[in-house]
Amino acid sequence: MGKKDASSSRLPVDQYRKQIGRQDYKKTKSVLRATRLKAEAKKTAIGIKEVVLILVALSVFLLAAYAFFYLKMTSEENSNEDFSN
Repeated sequence: MGKKDASSSRLPVDQYRKQIGRQDYKKTKSVLRATRLKAEAKKTAIGIKEVVLILVALSVFLLAAYAFFYLKMTSEENSNEDFSN
C-alpha cells in the first residue's frame, strides 16, 4: 500500500520536466537541429571582452614598436651631431 501511494505522487519538478519533454518531442528534427546549432554558435561566438583585449594588445604592441623606432632615430641623430663638431 505504501509503494502505490509513493509512485502516484510525483514531484512538481518531475511533472514539469515530463511536460517539456513532450513539447520537445513534438518538434521536428530540423527545428531541434537548428536550435542546437544556434546555441552552439552562441557559445563559440567572440564576445566583446575578447575583441577589446585583442585591440588593447595590438595597441600596446604598436605603441612599443613606435617608441622603439622613435628612440632609435633620436639616438642616431644625437650621435651624428656629436661627430659633426
